[in-house]
Amino acid sequence: MTAVTAQELDERCFLSAQSMTSLKVSEHFQVVKLLGEGSYGKVMLAVHRKRGTPMALKFFPRQSTSLTSFLREYNLSLSYCTHPSLTRALGIFFSTPSYYVFAQQAGLYGDLYSVIVSEVGLDEEHVQRVMSQLSGAVTHLHSLGFVHRDIKPENIFLCDSSCRWVKLGDFGLTRAIGSTVRAVWYESPFCTPEVEPVKEAEREMERRVCEGNEEEMEDIWITVEPSMDSWALGVLVYCLLTGCFPWEESTSDDRGYRRYKEWFNREAEKEENIRDGEWIGEEEIDSYTIMNENQRDNPPPSQFEGLSPLVMTLLKELLHPEPKHRGNPEEILSYLGGPWLMETERAEKRKAEEAEKEARIIREGGGVAEELVREGRGER
Repeated sequence: MTAVTAQELDERCFLSAQSMTSLKVSEHFQVVKLLGEGSYGKVMLAVHRKRGTPMALKFFPRQSTSLTSFLREYNLSLSYCTHPSLTRALGIFFSTPSYYVFAQQAGLYGDLYSVIVSEVGLDEEHVQRVMSQLSGAVTHLHSLGFVHRDIKPENIFLCDSSCRWVKLGDFGLTRAIGSTVRAVWYESPFCTPEVEPVKEAEREMERRVCEGNEEEMEDIWITVEPSMDSWALGVLVYCLLTGCFPWEESTSDDRGYRRYKEWFNREAEKEENIRDGEWIGEEEIDSYTIMNENQRDNPPPSQFEGLSPLVMTLLKELLHPEPKHRGNPEEILSYLGGPWLMETERAEKRKAEEAEKEARIIREGGGVAEELVREGRGER
């Protein structure tokens, strides 16, 4: 499936290259405003002059963008992003003297980054709503044989102000599962820990240069796997709930990540011991029960304070240091509905206790009523 899909994408790119046209933007579109810009280029909100349709025009500088990479992103978005929470191209692509351009669906309410309150995050209901949609979108992409490789708040676009409809976009780094890419380390919590050897290699190279030995560093290559997206989704969950990042970079040099990994290892060891020796009735203890029990003996690092055992169980699945053991995006769905924050969990417990108290009063009141009825009938 993966090889076939990748080959189909290559063929689509080849065919579309034959029909690339050159247009003058102002003749066909009324450009309204800038929606975003970055290393890739810029995105402008525009209205098609004949159709009257609002759309986003994505501009790629020809000086720094190869035609192949432009056509790959365009055709992938056009032909494979059919899930409602994936941004889809609209079938319009062309070139100008300075840019390659294609039209895509516009997120008229900005991106997810713009609504995250620093050190506060988003309302928990909004977070679960967003993650539910992204779980389906990324699972769909994986089922077609592709890995996004650049999931972050800036690449998630809002179709309304309440996060009821979000779309994952920017497929410039998307590659086929099983393909090999040069490993790149960058200082970000979204950078997976498996590329830490690249950082070490860069340090070694700097040391050699200082010593006057200017040998070229050999590239380190890694295989593209869905676990890359799982890691990014885990970091995103934390970011949305807290308005912060759990660590600056996913390496042993980072104190926050180091403390998380130490906690993770203790948690994994306890879970293994429990699974080997303890059972509840005839059913094995589930991960949430283990997490709930362990939070007393093995509390998570301080940066996770305020997160419930339920979401900590999910994060432990998605943020597994070993990529082959990471949970898949679809697992997020099984954690929806329950409390992801401790304050929500406490509120739910209070409601449950109040409901039980009311039920007890009703039961006791019913017992008194029955007693009075029996007395009236002379049954005593």
